[in-house]
Amino acid sequence: MKSAYELAMERLNKKSPTVKLNAQQKREIAELESKCAAKIAERELAIKGEIIKAVDKGDFEAVEQLEKQLVADRKSLQAGLGENRTGVKPRMGLTTDDTDGTDEDGRGKMGGGR
Repeated sequence: MKSAYELAMERLNKKSPTVKLNAQQKREIAELESKCAAKIAERELAIKGEIIKAVDKGDFEAVEQLEKQLVADRKSLQAGLGENRTGVKPRMGLTTDDTDGTDEDGRGKMGGGR
């Protein structure tokens, strides 16, 4: 007998099956993540430099504003990554579990039998 968890997972997989990524898609996503991390690091360096200058001047309101800006920039860049990441799957034409070019019977999708 299956547990409630197992039954729930089966229902979930029927409603929205997991998407398997091919190697090219994985590389594209890794590249997007790398670029996003680089942009975040770049913004952190720039803003932290400004924060140091503001602290030296004693302008703590500017420090607070810059810290808020840093958080907002991080969120914005990460949201952009999420949008780009979801764009990789449809652009590549992958549906669900569709990486081997066969249908459920194991035949080629172009109608050729074995």
